[in-house]
Amino acid sequence: MIIARAPFRVSICGGGSDLPSFYEKHGGCVISTTIKKYCYLTLHPAFMKNDISLKYSKTENVHDYSEINHEIFRECFRRFKINGVEIASMADVPAGTGLGSSSTFTVALLKLLYTYQNKYVSTYHIAKEACEIEIESLHNPIGKQDQFAAAFGGLKFYEFMRDGFVKIEPIIMKPESYKKLQGNLLMFYTGITRSASKILDEQKKNIEHDKAKEEILVKMCDLTRDLKAHLEQNDVDYVGEVLAKAWSLKKQMAGSISQSVIDEYYERGIKAGATGGKLLGAGGGGFLLFYVPQDKQESVRQELKELKELPFEFDNSGVSIVFND
Repeated sequence: MIIARAPFRVSICGGGSDLPSFYEKHGGCVISTTIKKYCYLTLHPAFMKNDISLKYSKTENVHDYSEINHEIFRECFRRFKINGVEIASMADVPAGTGLGSSSTFTVALLKLLYTYQNKYVSTYHIAKEACEIEIESLHNPIGKQDQFAAAFGGLKFYEFMRDGFVKIEPIIMKPESYKKLQGNLLMFYTGITRSASKILDEQKKNIEHDKAKEEILVKMCDLTRDLKAHLEQNDVDYVGEVLAKAWSLKKQMAGSISQSVIDEYYERGIKAGATGGKLLGAGGGGFLLFYVPQDKQESVRQELKELKELPFEFDNSGVSIVFND
């Protein structure tokens, strides 16, 4: 048996600038961190050597990869030409909640299959191939940050170059600053799941046909670079201000990014003491992230007590094999 895991990511600033329609013209950048919430994939030899058994939210038992319904499984098996295996998937958080679940799954699956074939490839190769699968082969209207975050892990600044290369740079701060940042971020589940692809497809079209939308993303990138500089000077409280500015900009990118009930939760969190916040991922639902000073956190929790809080810690491991017999 082999067990692979990859961490989910929390995007702090710059999301959307990792779409090819934007970074190929302007270059893009994102600051995100991974958290100790994971997607796990286990692989075991199947009882019948030519069968493929897949267990996720559904169960599939097929004789050839072309029969697989799950598009990411199907594309990966097409590339690896593997039979006679049983793979099961499980995760610490639901899909469709803004933590990059589909890309995290793809990264973990690639790591698992390369390990099964006794092949070593670099972490960059896994992230790049996950992008190729989701964006080029499956034509999903998504960006690159989720795949690279799941592969590399940690609190990092990702720069998306016009030629497609992704530059990865860790955010260097004092240990107490990391601890403060982690301690001042609160995450609440809105109970709303959504299709990130639909929202990103709308955003992609807006970028391509509306110069004003494109300029919003340019401003988001400026904010992201500004935040990087402040964090490296250990000015952690600046995160709240940037989250507030970035969320205001992001809501202008597509009408489906927010909705009235989410706006209400957000305003209640701000009035209770959060200095900034945002919906994670493409928007539309999922998790609300707030930056909240320690002395205001109980007030925010009480104000949003009908929402499930997800306590978390930062992850620095990235994709990994946690068991291999």
